[in-house]
Amino acid sequence: MKKLIIALMCLSAGFAGFNTSAYAQAPQTATTDPNGPKFSFKDGDTFDFGTVTEGPNAEHKFNFRNAGKSPLIISNASASCSCTVPAWPKEPVLPGKTGDVTVSFTTKGHVGPFIKDVYIQSNAMKGNERYTIHIKGTVVAAPAASK
Repeated sequence: MKKLIIALMCLSAGFAGFNTSAYAQAPQTATTDPNGPKFSFKDGDTFDFGTVTEGPNAEHKFNFRNAGKSPLIISNASASCSCTVPAWPKEPVLPGKTGDVTVSFTTKGHVGPFIKDVYIQSNAMKGNERYTIHIKGTVVAAPAASK
């Protein structure tokens, strides 16, 4: 038993020095290229649905402008879970022009509060960094059908 406790203490001490910051989300900074593309979301990068009724999908369009000086190309967008589906422009968004990232959240079977993230990979970010937008709200159960 004493050996087990000593082994666990050694293991804990080893993890104490482990740097978890390598797993932290990359900051949402544009490339350092002053002529590069840049996201500018019209109403910010978080949308609060408030309270929604279970059943129909909750959907929001995040409108953005390319505030940079070169075309903005979104190569992919993915969500933090399968209940959230993003759609994005497949064509480059020219400087000064706008586009939408539409996020659809499945409310059916997800009663309660929710916070979901959508990760956007584009040429506006450095290397493997990605821009993250967020949706949140609370799903309330649909009223029971009257008999």
